[in-house]
Amino acid sequence: MVTLTERHPVPALDVYGFLRLTHTTRVRRRTLSAVLDQYCRAHELTLAALFIEHTPVDFYSPAFVGLLDTLALPEAYGVVVPSLNHLGPSSTAVKRARIIRSVGARLMQVRFPALTFQGADKCHS
Repeated sequence: MVTLTERHPVPALDVYGFLRLTHTTRVRRRTLSAVLDQYCRAHELTLAALFIEHTPVDFYSPAFVGLLDTLALPEAYGVVVPSLNHLGPSSTAVKRARIIRSVGARLMQVRFPALTFQGADKCHS
């Protein structure tokens, strides 16, 4: 059990990152991974795993199915993405977001108020 404050013990809040990177560079992948990690640390969450979709959108891609399987774990709290575009084109993203929420997981989208990562200017979703 991890504590957010000295008075309120809470279970670990495991979240799972999801990136759709069909045509990208290693720098962009590392930058986006670091952004998700920083977001989780800032919000007292644990980035337990990162699922990366490398192929053009197949609605039930191996990465998305793996994410859904993982969300069935009792310690799963939610999913974090840099933007909803990482869930796919707009109609696919809406459907995937609905599925993620229907299993009781939270869907968190990172906001980019001030990126401090080297190469962050290449971090467009």
